[in-house]
Amino acid sequence: MVKITGRTKGVGHLKSHLAYITRNGELEAETEQGATMGGRSGLKDLQQRWEDDAGLDNKRRRDGSLSVNIILSMPAGTDAVAVKDSARAFAIETFGYNHDYVFVQHLDNKHPHVHLTVRSLGHDGKRLNPRKADLQAWRERFAGELRLRGIAAEATPRRTRGRVRKANRGAVLALRKRKITPDVDRLARKEVLSEVRDGRTAEHPWDEQIKSRQEAIRQRYLDYAAELQRSGAVADHVLARQVRQFVKDMPAVETQRHALKNELSEFASTRRRGAEQGVGKEGREKTRGQEPTR
Repeated sequence: MVKITGRTKGVGHLKSHLAYITRNGELEAETEQGATMGGRSGLKDLQQRWEDDAGLDNKRRRDGSLSVNIILSMPAGTDAVAVKDSARAFAIETFGYNHDYVFVQHLDNKHPHVHLTVRSLGHDGKRLNPRKADLQAWRERFAGELRLRGIAAEATPRRTRGRVRKANRGAVLALRKRKITPDVDRLARKEVLSEVRDGRTAEHPWDEQIKSRQEAIRQRYLDYAAELQRSGAVADHVLARQVRQFVKDMPAVETQRHALKNELSEFASTRRRGAEQGVGKEGREKTRGQEPTR
């Protein structure tokens, strides 16, 4: 996974982010020059250098970013050394010629990952502003570095694996972790709850587009499988079965709004059944307390 987790918008924000990824200087960080730094003194030196550079950037808007924050992650069990080496090679190849950066590896959860913070302003005077195509190219590059180190990795887009729900932004995940309901969750629940109560379904053209695109992707896989099946090679027949199984194992086409609606509908049904059972139980208790009429 290669994901942009956010951008730092001011010197104070940059300092707090660098303190977070280095655990206040406890974790060793590495710069674009290959220099390692540790402790609070090293962290302070880097912060001061980037702060001085920010002061010289007269073209930066008031709300412009000082850095782009990226995370490179692999599933649990992946060799952490290979992940760090791949992240280093990725950073050198992607940013080393034009941007200052610093990266730190975290091993405090099951997924070995690297936090990479890249200074927005490049040496050529242009600012880093990655788009979707850039992110996909980054994923492919990171996956390529992992494969060079013996780690099986593919950079397939989420939609080609049958996943249609977008990943949550880092800020949203952070709020949820602190047991705070983000505005995006609150508004989504409000909209879906209104639909459930009124027994209606709001029309969203993009839902049909997502469904249509997924149908086309899955049919393309099946067409490839059929073509392989027509081959006379046994290996092609085996691959055809694997492709069909891959399509069969794809998750149902479900957007986040659909998942939330199903969750609320199930919750409402559970409460309704509970209420009906409670009324039935109360009625039986009253009946048992009455004397039979002769």
